[in-house]
Amino acid sequence: MYETYTLHVAGLTRELKKVRVAPSLRIASFVMLGDTRLIERCADALYEKIKDGGAEILVCPEAKGIPLTHALAVRLGVDYVVARKSVKGYMERPIVAEVKSITTTEKQIIVVDEFDAEKLKGKKVCIVDDVVSTGGSLASLEAVLKKTGCTVIGKVAVLLEEGGYSGEDLTYLERLPVFKD
Repeated sequence: MYETYTLHVAGLTRELKKVRVAPSLRIASFVMLGDTRLIERCADALYEKIKDGGAEILVCPEAKGIPLTHALAVRLGVDYVVARKSVKGYMERPIVAEVKSITTTEKQIIVVDEFDAEKLKGKKVCIVDDVVSTGGSLASLEAVLKKTGCTVIGKVAVLLEEGGYSGEDLTYLERLPVFKD
């Protein structure tokens, strides 16, 4: 058996498994993938918070936030771009930044390919993610987006984890604690 944390978000309750990410640190693992009702409810709640913000396109890092970003894009009537976590063979001139995340042991990269960079050029962009913890992924994504000529006008997430990011410039639904032992 394992320990859980009870999360209440967007009118729903979910039991999140506590997982160890460092010798003295555990997090409540939030995975939206496959939870259609949760994705739709969170998209509804975030839509209400950003519908008048003027976003022309959404951007999310691969992969857990993709269904949320899609659902939010449908509600806003805009398209979205997925920033990949590796350079793919079809990318001729990728734009890359390194990122260090609380949930991964290795350094990662954030990549936007040339085709998507053209879609972003001159646009007002809102970044979408499932959970923001330290803000490392957001900072890396913003560094990549800066090179595309777009303007980041907002950042949204379902959860702000107590990982060190202030959240002052983030629209989110709930806070998520970390567990030190």
